[in-house]
Amino acid sequence: MPDVVDVVLRCVLVLAVFMVLPLVIGQMEHKAMAHMQSRVGPMAAGGFHGWAQLLADGVKFVQKESITPVAADRRVFELAPAVALAPYLVALLAIPLGPFFGQGNLIGQDLDLGLFFVLAAMSVGVLGTLMGGLGSGNKYSYIGGMRVAAQLMSYELPMVLAAASVAMAAGTLSLVGIAQQWEPWWLITQLPGLIVFFVAGLAELQRPPFDAPLADAELVMGPLTEYGGMRFAMFLLAEYAGILVLSALTTVLFLGGWAGPFSDHIGWLWTLVKVMAVAFLVIWARVAYPRLREDQVNSLAWKVLVPVALAQITLTTVLVVA
Repeated sequence: MPDVVDVVLRCVLVLAVFMVLPLVIGQMEHKAMAHMQSRVGPMAAGGFHGWAQLLADGVKFVQKESITPVAADRRVFELAPAVALAPYLVALLAIPLGPFFGQGNLIGQDLDLGLFFVLAAMSVGVLGTLMGGLGSGNKYSYIGGMRVAAQLMSYELPMVLAAASVAMAAGTLSLVGIAQQWEPWWLITQLPGLIVFFVAGLAELQRPPFDAPLADAELVMGPLTEYGGMRFAMFLLAEYAGILVLSALTTVLFLGGWAGPFSDHIGWLWTLVKVMAVAFLVIWARVAYPRLREDQVNSLAWKVLVPVALAQITLTTVLVVA
């Protein structure tokens, strides 16, 4: 019975994190972009600092009707938002938050293959957007779906190679083990891998400047063109959940996870601080860089990121053997 209670408590904790932190990241994006671009709207809703903007968006989505186009594949079209969202909840089960006041590591389940488990779950999340594009019965959505597929195939390889470099250095595929084996000098030796992993993660999430599948000037809204109401809201939540998973995985692999002063007691706090810092960089990239053309997106992956990731693995191999 205690084991059952422990499993239930861990699942509840992971679900609470999944339901809260993506919304916090969404609110942070509203405020950060409002400051960077001098937007008035997101700073006005509800009065002080626009605190009710997120609530207003939620009410707007609830009020809108979700319509299934006649030409759409109904089952695929309606299932796509859930497929886009659910894998990120599954991925969070294997990502450690850190020690909590000496009571052990906060994690849903420590898996021996935790790194590959999380990377696989993130790939499945991208398939939800692909399903939305192919199942909408809309030519703009179809083109957007094809671009999603191209980005997934292009950027999955450098992302996995960069993560594999860290696993080689740590000698384990367990995310808890990688965080425990982390050394400060990895910030230098694994820096190219960090950049490759972060950029590839942005591309897999279709975040600017890699949002060619959603290019509003060309494709209306790409795979999401025919979606409205709560289905569209689920895709947005999936995007912020993806940012959370990418930020958390980057933190554990490259930034030491819960490493910091008094990490045995407040390690979870250091993890959250680092996750929010990485999430802010994701938001900053949206404001700072223009959208890449589709040919530039794929050229960057195969001509730059893959060679750099292979060079990173070579360097890690030399350091491990030496």
